[in-house]
Amino acid sequence: MKYISTRGQAPELSFEDAMLTGLARDGGLYVPAEIPVMSQDDIAALAGLPYEDIAFRVMWPYVSGSFAEDEFKEIIARAYKGFGHDARAPLKQLNENHFLLELFHGPTLAFKDFAMQLIGQLFQVALKRRGDRVTIVGATSGDTGSAAIEAFRGLDAVDVFILYPHGRVSEVQRRQMTTPADSNVHALAVDGDFDDCQAALKDMFNDFDFRDGVKLAGVNSINFARVLAQIVYYFSAAASLGAPHRKVSFTVPTGNFGDIFAGYLAKRMGLPIDRLVVATNQNDILHRCLSGHGYFKGDTIPSISPSMDIQVSSNFERALFYAYGEDGSAVAQLMDELKQGGFNISQGAMQALSESFDSGRVSEEETLATIKSTLANSVELVCPHTAVGIKVAEDHRTADVPMITLATAHPAKFPAAVEQASGVHPPLPSRMSDLYERPERVTRIANDLGALEDHIKGHIAE
Repeated sequence: MKYISTRGQAPELSFEDAMLTGLARDGGLYVPAEIPVMSQDDIAALAGLPYEDIAFRVMWPYVSGSFAEDEFKEIIARAYKGFGHDARAPLKQLNENHFLLELFHGPTLAFKDFAMQLIGQLFQVALKRRGDRVTIVGATSGDTGSAAIEAFRGLDAVDVFILYPHGRVSEVQRRQMTTPADSNVHALAVDGDFDDCQAALKDMFNDFDFRDGVKLAGVNSINFARVLAQIVYYFSAAASLGAPHRKVSFTVPTGNFGDIFAGYLAKRMGLPIDRLVVATNQNDILHRCLSGHGYFKGDTIPSISPSMDIQVSSNFERALFYAYGEDGSAVAQLMDELKQGGFNISQGAMQALSESFDSGRVSEEETLATIKSTLANSVELVCPHTAVGIKVAEDHRTADVPMITLATAHPAKFPAAVEQASGVHPPLPSRMSDLYERPERVTRIANDLGALEDHIKGHIAE
């Protein structure tokens, strides 16, 4: 399998090279040159299998040629052995025809663990084979950073620097990033919002002297390996509800579009997905865009669902690539227009997007009300991001197609909002009960590319 850039001006790479490279040198994002298709018999055979077996069958066509079969199976086993539920991604029924896919049983209690734990193992094997060392820099609105630090902490061949917006993540999210004592991980609190952190990260990748000098690698959702790992739980959930003989729909609370783009690829691979529903909070650029109002940046408004406080959804570029018929030059033009504030989408591309995606927006008041009503009606305590998904799912589900809402984080990651809504303070799992007592290590830093690059260069292990 080869990988190509969404902007069409970077060389094709193998899976391993695309994973270690992250962002293409033309500024684009890597996607597979071909999307593999699973037969109905292959999908039916997933029913009842352990999650790790489903993961191998779904992901193998994407990575073959970079890893041996037994090697990849061992990588998957190591990635998910630390999850707190044997099913890894269990389904729970909320009400008639509405199901919750619990994606928060990993080490940092968020869906990002499914991808990051896998990437950590993939990097370790690939770098050991090459005898190489890399510097990973990531930007996070909360969960990616803690998942990356947990996946890479203590590894010999990797230095990790995570940029997060100072004062704009929950206390649990912050402490998960700032309390690990391993010398190879660094939490940087940037004076700005998530979009500033993400823009700085992209600028680092486009500064080729810096990029090459520190051997920069990325694990944000710009890295296709992140998206690949997330495809798996669409297949596991759908197979549990009768796929391929029964259609299902998914609602995904998302800011950066990576999680729902994985669902789009699952559909292209043959999974019988009826609708993919994008759920946004008050930072609703994706909902505005999918409603036909163009893709124009606004101000990022802090919310009780901070992981979705995003105005530039980096993975949406991948969706645009397919909506524009895999025309890299058209995507490059749109990304240039985005630098000036935004762009309108052609009628043909909007038609292509509307064939796969619906969307909805949820206010702060509706989010709180959904947390309260879900506890009262279904005895499920959910985080504010999941509540956004549930509310939009209820507005879009039909009687004949099961709706699966992705529960993206444990409620204990956002205790203030959950307690405000429900009156219940969600406790941390016992393995994390001392999180608030652990000492923190963090560097507050200006939103300045030069200052960030200098700090990173000065703190890389010799």
